Amino acid sequence: MRKIVYYVASSLDGFISAPNDDISGFVEGGNGVEKYFRDLAEFDTVIMGKNTYEFGYRYGLQPGQVAYPHMTHFIFSTSLTFASQDPRVHIKKIDLEEIRLIREQAGSDIYLCGGGQFAGWLLDNEQIDVLKVKLNPLILGQGARLFGSSQKRCKLELMVSAAYDEGLQIMTYAIRY
Repeated sequence: MRKIVYYVASSLDGFISAPNDDISGFVEGGNGVEKYFRDLAEFDTVIMGKNTYEFGYRYGLQPGQVAYPHMTHFIFSTSLTFASQDPRVHIKKIDLEEIRLIREQAGSDIYLCGGGQFAGWLLDNEQIDVLKVKLNPLILGQGARLFGSSQKRCKLELMVSAAYDEGLQIMTYAIRY
């Protein structure tokens, strides 16, 4: 069964964005960001919630199109619809059976893209296997939390840690439920 890897940028105080989805304080370049893009090339499947998908509209993503050209997209939403969509874009209801079916398909590990609320639901249901954090050297104080409103407790096992330009660190943890 494929692993779900939550690969996400975070502030030191656990926010994936400031209020109003502001990510302007996060490291935008350098060898850590290059490493992130190289890592994304390893995935053939991405899962995300509706809000994360729609966040891409700010950066030129057209509704119904792929955000990552080399990946099949599964967007979890009860309300999202498109007039037309790329055949690699699939809308799924938020359901553990849907997650199980995706995990059982052949392919690489699965990239969980952003979305604290969706990530929190997956964590609550013990569906995230790996947390890969691009830890940014800033404190936001408020915003979107790494795992939304989840209060799930679990231990993490540090697998890899590396420091990059501008104080960015990328840390990879196995989640132990």
